[in-house]
Amino acid sequence: MVYSLFLLAGLALGVGLYFLISLKLFQRVKETFDSLSLKALRENSEQYLTLARENLARETQAGRQALEEKKKLIDQSLVQMAHELEQKLEKVHGAVTSLEKSGRQTFGALDQQIKSAMEQTGRLQETTGELREALTSTKARGQWGERMAEDVLRLAGFIENVNYYKEKALETGSGRPDYCFLLPQGLKVNMDVKFPLDNYLRYLEEKGELAKERLKEQFLRDVRNRIKEVTTRDYINPDEKTLEFCIVFIPNEQVYGFINESDRSILDEALKNRVVVCSPLTLYAILAVIRKAVDNFRLGETAGKIVTLLSSFAKQWERFIASFDAMGKKLGEAQEEYDRLLSTRRNQLEKVLRRVEDLRQEQGIPGEVPPDEIVPIERAEIVERES
Repeated sequence: MVYSLFLLAGLALGVGLYFLISLKLFQRVKETFDSLSLKALRENSEQYLTLARENLARETQAGRQALEEKKKLIDQSLVQMAHELEQKLEKVHGAVTSLEKSGRQTFGALDQQIKSAMEQTGRLQETTGELREALTSTKARGQWGERMAEDVLRLAGFIENVNYYKEKALETGSGRPDYCFLLPQGLKVNMDVKFPLDNYLRYLEEKGELAKERLKEQFLRDVRNRIKEVTTRDYINPDEKTLEFCIVFIPNEQVYGFINESDRSILDEALKNRVVVCSPLTLYAILAVIRKAVDNFRLGETAGKIVTLLSSFAKQWERFIASFDAMGKKLGEAQEEYDRLLSTRRNQLEKVLRRVEDLRQEQGIPGEVPPDEIVPIERAEIVERES
């Protein structure tokens, strides 16, 4: 029993010793491993640091070279940009100087133009006032309408007593149109230029809305009455060879536009009654159509005359060709006769002359008459008369 206890105590002591010895060995191994690991790590770190320093030095050198090259390029670009900027600044400075100079001149001219415009505006206002006062007279309005119509006629190239008549009485009626335009084949178209403007002028001067509306209605009523009055005259008359419409001239574009905007039915009713209401611009268009129709008609007449002349020329040409052919035939016969004379008769005559020459030589007769034996023709005729 005691032995067993000692044995167990020895085993426990051995195990404890083994544990202590193993713990010591583990600590030594750990310390050795730690020192070796630190050494290896230090060596590797130093190698890595050396490698990193070398790479960093190489990269730094390459970066420094690249930076130097870029710096040179940037310096060159800056120098070039500075030169270009200096040139542009010089141009801008020159342009600004020129602009200032021209600006002073322009502002001076503009100031003069403004002063001139103000003076012209003042004169225009005075003229407008005088014109408004003048147009309050019916006679003055009629003269103004005639003046505007004549300006349009002159612009369209119309000549009085050639392309139109002015205030010529109708042959079969009692009317006297202001203008009568002449068309091809004796046709005509009449135009009236007297237009009621009293209420329109009052409408422009009036400030109150109700009064303006009342004057507007009165003016439109005046326009309708004027159109009806024109239709009662003989301006459209087949006996006078007029066209199926006549013209009422409004001597102002603003008035024409006012009528068109205020009551479009007025112009439509006028057309139904065969009355064409026109402004200066539309009158010019109508006159252009009339002028073109006249020119085309004259061109047609001229073409007809040319065709007649060509027909007469064709007949004369046929006669000429016949006479020419006959003359050619006779010339051919004369040529044949000439050829016969040149060949046959010439040969026969030359034969006789050769025989005469042979006889002269046989008889010893000289071939030429001596000069002292030559008798002039006049003397020979005198001798013949005396004998």
